[in-house]
Formats: sequence, C-alpha cells, structure tokens
Amino acid sequence: MLDMTPVRKIKNTRRSISGFYMFQGVEQTQFESTLERDFLIRHEYQGDIVGIVSQPCTIKYVHPNGRTYNYTPDYLVMHKVGNKRFSEYQKPLLVEVKPTKELREHLTEWRPKFKAAMRYAKSHGYVFKIYDESRIRDVTYRNIRFLARYKGREYDSGDVDMVMETVNNMGSATVDYLLAKCFNGMYRAEGIGVIWSLVAEKKLLCDFHEPLSNTTLLWEKHSND
Repeated sequence: MLDMTPVRKIKNTRRSISGFYMFQGVEQTQFESTLERDFLIRHEYQGDIVGIVSQPCTIKYVHPNGRTYNYTPDYLVMHKVGNKRFSEYQKPLLVEVKPTKELREHLTEWRPKFKAAMRYAKSHGYVFKIYDESRIRDVTYRNIRFLARYKGREYDSGDVDMVMETVNNMGSATVDYLLAKCFNGMYRAEGIGVIWSLVAEKKLLCDFHEPLSNTTLLWEKHSND
C-alpha cells in the first residue's frame, strides 16, 4: 500500500501560485504553480488514475561537488490495475513539473538530482518523468479546458436520452450528425450544450488526442472503458 501523505508541505511564495486542487472531486492535492495545477487538471480526466500524491518522497543524493542534498519530486501518479496482466500494467509515475525555460537554464545543475530520481524510481518499480508545458498544455489539455464550461450543467432529460439512444443505435456518430438528427434549426445551440456536456461527464467518449470539433466522432462509454 502506497503512503498518500506528502513528505513536506508546500509553502506560499510570492513568485508562484500555490494552493489545493480537488482531484477527482474527492482528494485535495497540493500545487505550487499554475503549471502544476494544469498537470493535475490534465491527468484528472484520465480514467485509469487512482490518485496523485504531491511531494511523495525525499531522495538523498551525492552531487558531483561531493555534498549530499535532498530532492523532493512533485508528484507520484498511480494507475488502476483493473483486469490487465502484470506485463500490461502501467507503472506509477514519479514526476517533476518544470517550465521549459527553467529546464533549459538549469538542466546541467539539476541533472544529478534527476539521475538520482531515475535510480530511486527504478528501485521502487516506478518510472521518473519530467513534464514541461509541451507535455501538459497539449491538445488533450485544451480539450479538457473547452469542456469545463459544460461540466455540471443540467439539460432536458428527453434531449439527453435522445442523443444517447442515437449513439447507441449507431455505435458511433459525429457531433454534426447528432445535431442534424436531434436538434434542427433553433434548437441547435441547445443541442451543442447537451452533446458536449455528455462528453464532459464521460457518458460519451472520443479521441482526446485530436482537437474537439463538430466532426469529432463520439461513442458510448461502456463499463470496461
């Protein structure tokens, strides 16, 4: 059983934004920058994550200058095992979140602690990864931010049932098709909200690696998704 308690508390600083993000609506997870917050937002939408621990461990390492230092990575990301075989199980991720600009400026200085984190991760059955803007604020993240405006909204249950029944009967359908089939004319704007809210609530699924649009193909979520 992995310890879910952070090894240190994040301190408020003037140079960054810190706080707590209610991960999956049940767990307060600390962040100390907008990039870390966006890391949590991006990973919250993944259905295979059990939880994320902030400040999960402290690693002692010896710097080339001969001194011993402590290094605390930002997060430990844990995935569901489900019915996967052991060989298919995604190992927990030990994560450092850093802006690209800082990585370029300090990589030589930070390389010893990152190498120590890689050794620590390997010895514990984890994988160590560094996340910058390119890995966090990508297409998937932009899709999540787009859907945020529709999450939690309530729509007519008859409209919701009509969309779900149409997708169920067809197996899959594009947003454009659903709008034409279920929401003609003056009801189109309402239909857009209904459809995207179903995606935001994960009742309808799609390829999140592609930008969301009216040509996005949607399908119904099943118990094994």
